[in-house]
Amino acid sequence: MFIRLVAKLGRKETEIEIPPSAVQLLGALLTEFAKGNAVPMFPVHAELTTQQASDLLGVSRPFLVQQLEKGALPFRKVGTHRRVLLKDLMEYKESMDRKRHEALDELAAQAQELDMGY
Repeated sequence: MFIRLVAKLGRKETEIEIPPSAVQLLGALLTEFAKGNAVPMFPVHAELTTQQASDLLGVSRPFLVQQLEKGALPFRKVGTHRRVLLKDLMEYKESMDRKRHEALDELAAQAQELDMGY
């Protein structure tokens, strides 16, 4: 199912079909813009600086560098600067989110076992 969009630019009318996922993405982008938030966009194959990567994860740059040096996330060096592939960063984020949800589920289960009212 596609959404049909007709736009008139000057005298020329253009019709395009937009998939629902693209409409949802556009809606999310416009919502963030309306809130005054910047929305960074990167190509999937992009290499990020440690500052860009830490900003996307919502962590400090020193914490991210520590994770890189521990081997938790692959990176390469360009001179003295570390670069992280966006693809690798998103895989790391998904892994951390999954671990966080598992820990929360375990805590909730323990709280129920102990009849803590949750």
